[in-house]
Amino acid sequence: MIHTLRRCLSAPATLARLEALAAGAPASAPVSLRLSLGRAESDWLPLLPADAPYWYRARPDHHEYRLAIGHALHVTSAGPNRLAALDNAFAGFCRDWRRNGPAFAFAGFAFDAGNNAPLPNALLAIPAILLESVAGECSVTFSAPAGRLAQSAAEWPQWLATPAIASTPRQRPSRPETLAERAWIGRVNAALRDIEAGRVDKIVLARSRKIEADSPFSAASVLGQLLTQQPASLVYAHGNGQHSFVGATPERLVRLAGNRVDADALAGTSWPGSLALSETKNRHEQALVVQAVCAALAPFCATPPLAEPAQEHAAGQLLHLRSRVAATVRPGTTLFELVRALHPTPAIGGFPVAAAQAWLAAHNEQRSGWYSGAIGLLTAEGDGEFSVALRSALLAGNTAELQAGAGIVAGSDAAHELAETTAKLGTLLAALAPSIRPESDDSLRA
Repeated sequence: MIHTLRRCLSAPATLARLEALAAGAPASAPVSLRLSLGRAESDWLPLLPADAPYWYRARPDHHEYRLAIGHALHVTSAGPNRLAALDNAFAGFCRDWRRNGPAFAFAGFAFDAGNNAPLPNALLAIPAILLESVAGECSVTFSAPAGRLAQSAAEWPQWLATPAIASTPRQRPSRPETLAERAWIGRVNAALRDIEAGRVDKIVLARSRKIEADSPFSAASVLGQLLTQQPASLVYAHGNGQHSFVGATPERLVRLAGNRVDADALAGTSWPGSLALSETKNRHEQALVVQAVCAALAPFCATPPLAEPAQEHAAGQLLHLRSRVAATVRPGTTLFELVRALHPTPAIGGFPVAAAQAWLAAHNEQRSGWYSGAIGLLTAEGDGEFSVALRSALLAGNTAELQAGAGIVAGSDAAHELAETTAKLGTLLAALAPSIRPESDDSLRA
């Protein structure tokens, strides 16, 4: 497969076809050429670049893998209007987008509208090279602004020439977490006092844990392990050359396809040895999320959104309660409008949303990277899907920062909530010493 890809890169016809698509377009207009690479059950992790921006999205149980390398066009934003800014920018891209088939943009944003490090607070990008394998059909899409097609085509081979090295670093002994755990339990107890006083119904508190190694962590290796551990989840990553944000999430924030919208109401967690999902605490937590998701979508819908009964949903060793919420939206509704209405859901922030956000800000809640924000894929027609960025690690050289959270409601037990975050952190802890080596995938060499 890699040989076919390189032939497409070097073929004079590739640039000629891009130029034909771009005829008469404004210089800033995106131009995308999609080419078939044939059939193969291929993932693209061996081509993860060492020093170029990249995006990765995979649904193993759907046989769906995407790797985007480089940015043809991108825009960043921050602050309370960040998603509206991305919405306007994306509408501008789509208005002039020249393409011969399906074309995609990628996006991600942080939980807090003011967090700008180490990743942009909110980022939207059309990738320069998009490699796809969907149900065995492989393709590549080359994209560039209409005004710099030749320059872009000259850059593409460089990004494929230096893939990242997949490695298994030896972890250094972990420092005791006792003080950090006590501090977190103190925050839980503070939340419980305000819940008991009626100031808020639910607060979601995040924990972080840093792991150090003798050599740099490999995003490709971590992702390879997550693919095996979490086949029913969305395995995702974004890297900028210095940092990689990787994870596996079981939760869809929202999907728009035509005028149909789907969202997840997911809350409540169990794991081997924990309380059952049928316990009152888990049912109450999940009901709050269903209520809030339906209320957020309702203004965009002609009829009230419908929520399915809660079902158990597996995510590796964890189980969650999940209800699918579906509705028909009014014409003209954009995906970013739905994202703005839904984020943050009570599953990641609390309930009522405004009171929970104020509580978290007052108690200096810190979340790194895009943890509990969202990561998304958008089509040139305006459809797409955002997923909540959970079960994540922020990789920076020899350091990995893992994050997980728990929902605190009336009746929560601080020790149990600590155990829940520990179980969630275990997803990434297990992936930091992978046995999978993506570079051994012979199907890419066909």
